[in-house]
Amino acid sequence: MSKKNVVVLDYGSGNLRSAERALSRAGAEVTVTPDFEAALECDGLVVPGVGAFEACMKGLKAVRGDQIVGRRLSGGRPVLGICVGMQILFAKGVEHGVETEGCGEWPGTVERLEAPVLPHMGWNTVKAPADSVLFAGLDAATRFYFVHSYGVREWVLRTGDGFAEPAVTWAEHGVPFVAAVENGPLMATQFHPEKSGDAGAHLLRNWLRTL
Repeated sequence: MSKKNVVVLDYGSGNLRSAERALSRAGAEVTVTPDFEAALECDGLVVPGVGAFEACMKGLKAVRGDQIVGRRLSGGRPVLGICVGMQILFAKGVEHGVETEGCGEWPGTVERLEAPVLPHMGWNTVKAPADSVLFAGLDAATRFYFVHSYGVREWVLRTGDGFAEPAVTWAEHGVPFVAAVENGPLMATQFHPEKSGDAGAHLLRNWLRTL
């Protein structure tokens, strides 16, 4: 089987090179670029993100990344968000009293976690649904690497009329929060698979198989 062509979207935020290396090891042909057409036409698009929600949205819009994501999804073309690259897929983020509009692919708010220690930094387990594609072949004791102080604490999307419910994976740090979402061609993780060792590599290979 030929390697899948994956673009890591460069919009000035995220662990671009570590994501590139991890995806290459998982078997993809990877390009890191802000190029609009390349990001539209690739087999799979990865949207990373590190830092503040507002700054990431500003950078994303500067390269028309919000348009790229929307156009890809309207054509059923896969997108994987990582860390803040997952958060910006939601309707809005609230940080330090500042509310910023996200991409709006999912309803919901990214807000500060309620925990005795922040950021949530280090290894943690997750609770994935039985029908998960991303976590297939991984057991419940598998740990992934997180670095964040904000997250989605309530999943508010409800589907009907024959549409499949997204597969939502949860983790806990002080409070439960969304650790991953699988919603047709749109998937995302709050943790960093590229920094999660063998478990992260396994998850990335699972994603590549969906392309």
